[in-house]
Amino acid sequence: MNDGTTSDRKRDTSGPAARGDRMDGVTRAFVAHRNLLFTVAYEMLGSAADAEDVLQETWLRWAGVDLATVRNQRAYLVRITTRQALSHLRTLGRRRESYVGPWLPEPLLTAPDVAEDVELADSVSMAMLLVLETLAPTERAVFVLREVFGLGYDEIAGAVDRSPAAVRQIAHRARAHVAARRPRGVTSAAETRRTVEAFRHAVETGDLQRLLDILAPDVVLLTDGGGVVRAAPAPVVGAGQVARVLGGIAAAMSLHPTRVNGDPALIVRLGGAIDTVMAIRVDDGLVAGLYAVRNPEKLSRLERETPLRR
Repeated sequence: MNDGTTSDRKRDTSGPAARGDRMDGVTRAFVAHRNLLFTVAYEMLGSAADAEDVLQETWLRWAGVDLATVRNQRAYLVRITTRQALSHLRTLGRRRESYVGPWLPEPLLTAPDVAEDVELADSVSMAMLLVLETLAPTERAVFVLREVFGLGYDEIAGAVDRSPAAVRQIAHRARAHVAARRPRGVTSAAETRRTVEAFRHAVETGDLQRLLDILAPDVVLLTDGGGVVRAAPAPVVGAGQVARVLGGIAAAMSLHPTRVNGDPALIVRLGGAIDTVMAIRVDDGLVAGLYAVRNPEKLSRLERETPLRR
């Protein structure tokens, strides 16, 4: 006799409740991996705004997936994200060809745990993201997925639509390309802190000699104004030239130490508003690279930390 209880009825696996359970599972999986997916997209694009667009597109595709057919949710989501990021990257390449002045990645305010993960901090640093800009789109995707996130060649092959053998060759070529261009200087965390503090004090006081002492002879200052605000139209190279540019900053501005993209940085405020964020690269105890972002469109994420994950 059927008394109408659930145990005696055939369970409806296609009704609203079942669909709701499925969407709950889809949502939980996406939320669990969201910070990872954002980091993948950001490392491929150098733009938080574009990375967020990629995540929206990833979600739309993921929402239609049958979870029963997915063996590894992390790998599947990374594959969708990579494909969307590759599509964006090819469009961005054409856009950046017409960018006014030096282009720098969109800076992210990062938590201390990013700096503690040395490999992650290195991979999202301004210096490394600029090196990644010199790779072809597929090379960049393969390098990021292999060297930063540790995906296997088979997984990467599915993300970039190449064979595992081809991915191995691309990875080898990309590693050699990056190794030839990445900064080589090594400085301890304690020495970096001392150097950055000395640099900040020299800028704040306008002490030209102190600046010259703390800047590497071949230091490079890149300033990104995006054609919106005033910025140097080309890289400023050499301690003397960079010191002269920085010498006049302190008069009307306040400097606040922080961490951007895992590196030490200074937020420069004018009248209380963020005017510039300057990431600092220290090699062998000297300031070797300065990455000053002034483009207002790139300064929106500096009031809150952005979680990055591997």
